Amino acid sequence: MNPRDAIIQLYRRQGAAAIAPQFDLCPSLHDAYRARYGDGKAYADRFGCALRRMWDTPHCGGPWDTERWYGDQQFKPGTSFDDWGIGHEPGSDAAHHMTRMWHPLAQAELADLELYPFPDWSADPSAAMRDQVTDLHSRGLAACGDMACTVWERAWYLRGMERLVYDFVENPEFANALLDLITARSCRRAAAFAAAGVDVLHLGDDVGTQSRLMMSPVTYRTWLKPRLAAVIAAAKAAKPDIIVRYHSCGYVVELIPDLIEAGVEVLDPIQPESMDVAGLVREFGSELSFNGGLGTQTLMPHGTPQEVRLETHRLLELAGERGGLLPCPTHLLEPEVPWDNIEAYVQACREWNALVLG
Repeated sequence: MNPRDAIIQLYRRQGAAAIAPQFDLCPSLHDAYRARYGDGKAYADRFGCALRRMWDTPHCGGPWDTERWYGDQQFKPGTSFDDWGIGHEPGSDAAHHMTRMWHPLAQAELADLELYPFPDWSADPSAAMRDQVTDLHSRGLAACGDMACTVWERAWYLRGMERLVYDFVENPEFANALLDLITARSCRRAAAFAAAGVDVLHLGDDVGTQSRLMMSPVTYRTWLKPRLAAVIAAAKAAKPDIIVRYHSCGYVVELIPDLIEAGVEVLDPIQPESMDVAGLVREFGSELSFNGGLGTQTLMPHGTPQEVRLETHRLLELAGERGGLLPCPTHLLEPEVPWDNIEAYVQACREWNALVLG
C-alpha cells in the first residue's frame, strides 16, 4: 500500500494500515533541517509525508491602485500585497507566518464592489493542475488542493473583522454582496481542483478562538454555513469521491454537526489546548475524521521526545484499526520546536506501522 492509498483509507475510516507523518516547517526549522541533513532532499520526501499541497494561481482581476483603495496610508518597508490586494506588513522573526494585515475594503461602499479588482478564476486551470496531480499519483502521493481562507477569512481580510461583523447587523446588503463574490470564486476554484483529480480539498476559515466560538452558531448558520455547503457541492459535482477537509483553529465543538451537514469529512486540526480529542472521536468518529492532536502550543515545543512518541501512539489507539484520526502537529511548527521532537513524531508513526504491518 502506497502513502496515497493509506491516507485515503484512513480519512475514509476504512483502516489504519500505515500512518504517514504530516507537518509543516517555518523557515528557521527549514534551515535547521538543511543544517542537520545537508543533502538537498526535501523533508517531506525524507520522512514520507503522504499529502502534498497544491495551490492555484488566479488571473489578475484588473489594475491595482494602492492609493485608490488605501488612500494616503503609509506602509512599513517590506509590506506586500497578495492577489486579493490585502496588505501584509512583516512582523517579527519569531512568528514567521504572522503579519499585520491591511484591509483594502475597510472604507468601501456597496458600489465599490463593482469596481474592485477581485482575482479572476474564470479561466479553467484544471488542465495545468492535472499534470501536477498525475505526477504526485505516479509517486504514490496524495494531492491536496489548498483553499484555506475559503469565505469568512477572505471576507474579513478584505473588510476588517470588526467592520464585517458590523455589516452583518447594520449593512447586510454589503455583507451579502461581498460574501457572494468570494463564494462564487471559491466554487469555481473548488470545481477546478476536483476536475484536476485532487484527492483532498482543503477548505477552511478560522471560526474558533482558544476557548469559544468566534460567533454564535446562529450567525454561523445564517452567513457562512450555506456558502461553505455551496463550495463543497461544486467540488462534489465535479468529483464525487473527493475528500473534503476543513480547517479551523481553536474551539469549534458546537459547529461540528453543521460542518458535517455542509459536507465536511475531515476536521483539521483537533487542537488539544481547546478541544478534547478523545471526546470528539467518541461523539463524532462515525461520521467525521480528524487531523491533529499534537499541540503546537504545548507538546511540540515544550514536551520531551518520549512524550511526543507516547502521545502519538495514544492518539492512534483512540481511533484504532478503523482509522479516522491522523496524529500530527496542529499547525505550522514554529522556531521554538526542538528538532528532536519532530524526529520523535516521525519515529512514532514508523513504530505504529511496524506494529500494524508486522
